[in-house]
Amino acid sequence: MCGIVGYIGKNKASDIILSGLAKLEYRGYDSCGIFFYDELSDKFVTYKDKGRVSHLVNDFDYSAMNHLAIGHTRWATHGRPNQENSHPHFSRSHRFGLVHNGVIENYRELVATYLENVTFASETDTEVIVNLIDHFAQELAVDAAIRKTLSLLEGSYALLIVDTHDPARIYAAKSKSPLL
Repeated sequence: MCGIVGYIGKNKASDIILSGLAKLEYRGYDSCGIFFYDELSDKFVTYKDKGRVSHLVNDFDYSAMNHLAIGHTRWATHGRPNQENSHPHFSRSHRFGLVHNGVIENYRELVATYLENVTFASETDTEVIVNLIDHFAQELAVDAAIRKTLSLLEGSYALLIVDTHDPARIYAAKSKSPLL
């Protein structure tokens, strides 16, 4: 399982996420990552890799002004602990970013039914979720695409989702996994 942290507000989001990830790390994780909106350059920034949160804190630049971020610490359940399998994960269009705590039991069936033409960058069930959202967002509003995706998932999850077209909102959802 994993730990996820999200923040949107007046304070510097990357500081809050990194602090939250450090507090979760006592549980012993093998990889971590952060995704935040750099307001000055009007772009999203992602740092993720295998290893401890201290690597994430010390080896990357957080000088950007940011008030929205999501982060993740991971125990590998699907795929090896490496950069590709570390969260956050992104949809094929890079419109959506997502962190996930839990296990999606029917991810193979979902790929076969909806995503057989998608090339995945990781070995994770999480990447299936974010690509389903992207798939349904081609025809539906974002909130409806998320609800449609959630209706198909079997297993447990706590999710934080960011739509890069709307950097003022974080979507959250859960089933069986805790989410505060």
